[in-house]
Amino acid sequence: MIVEGRAGPARHASRGRWWLPASIVILLGAFVLGAYIGPAGAISSANWHLIWAVRMPRVALAALVGAMLSVAGASFQGAFRNPLADPYLLGVAAGSGLGATIVFVVGRSSTRGWPIDPLPLASFVGGLVAVLVTYLVGSAFGSSNTSLTLVLAGVAITSLVTAIQTFVLYRNTEVIREVYSWILGRLSTATWRDVKLVAPYIVISCIVLLLHRRQLDVMRVGDDEAASLGMQVGRVRLIVVVAATLGTAAAVSVSGLIGFVGIVVPHAIRMLAGASYRRLLPLTIVLGGAFLILTDIPGRVLSPGAETPIGVVTAFFGAPFFIVVLMRRRLSQ
Repeated sequence: MIVEGRAGPARHASRGRWWLPASIVILLGAFVLGAYIGPAGAISSANWHLIWAVRMPRVALAALVGAMLSVAGASFQGAFRNPLADPYLLGVAAGSGLGATIVFVVGRSSTRGWPIDPLPLASFVGGLVAVLVTYLVGSAFGSSNTSLTLVLAGVAITSLVTAIQTFVLYRNTEVIREVYSWILGRLSTATWRDVKLVAPYIVISCIVLLLHRRQLDVMRVGDDEAASLGMQVGRVRLIVVVAATLGTAAAVSVSGLIGFVGIVVPHAIRMLAGASYRRLLPLTIVLGGAFLILTDIPGRVLSPGAETPIGVVTAFFGAPFFIVVLMRRRLSQ
């Protein structure tokens, strides 16, 4: 075991104090770029209506969704002690996708009189139901290792729900284009109503996760060791999973399935600022929002007359990064 000298922790602590202010500056810069760059080109501040009514809701929603997916990914990685876990680990993506598919098949025009848009509602409920089933299955057979059985249950439920979604699409091929457009992620239809709809869920989820960042640090040593220190490991894991899932389901309900954010941002921050969750979680919230705002910009301008889905852009950056993470883990073993 390598023990750091006195200068090591002091140097890291001194440098760590600058990470959060620097990340806030990056987020503010991303907000400015996101507001002023778009398919119509850079616009002047004189055209304030276009900025406020069209671009700012999109930027604000990207910040909320990016923050939530990033902090949820980091929290899942800590709760399950799996550095490759992502916010969709327990089936929330598959459940949300099935809920959205059902709405597209039924037809949104037939529910036009509803007080709330059925698409985010069905997606939100579908994601929560899928995770609930995953947790019930994993808990029923997980007396020896709950975290492992939860992950395995998540894989099984995801496969089952995806099969159901595929069957529904096979029987209703006319909605395939709409469904896959949603699955690839989209922020182009963002409005202030979407922001107001999901902001309470995301803010509450982030607060709960931040309040448990010290417990996540303790859980890094293992369940048995954490329990010997007086922590109720099962209770903490349940709270973290519920909070991360609630926020993720809310984010996905309005943005579609945007991949790799929960992998790229936490691991990038670990490489730069260290692995402590007391520092990691606040930084993932701020830099996760900045990351999604910035990755949304190329999708607006790369294809004139049409947008590149943001899920494609994040995958373009995320897939190579994921490979790098795997290689680093292999070399460190």
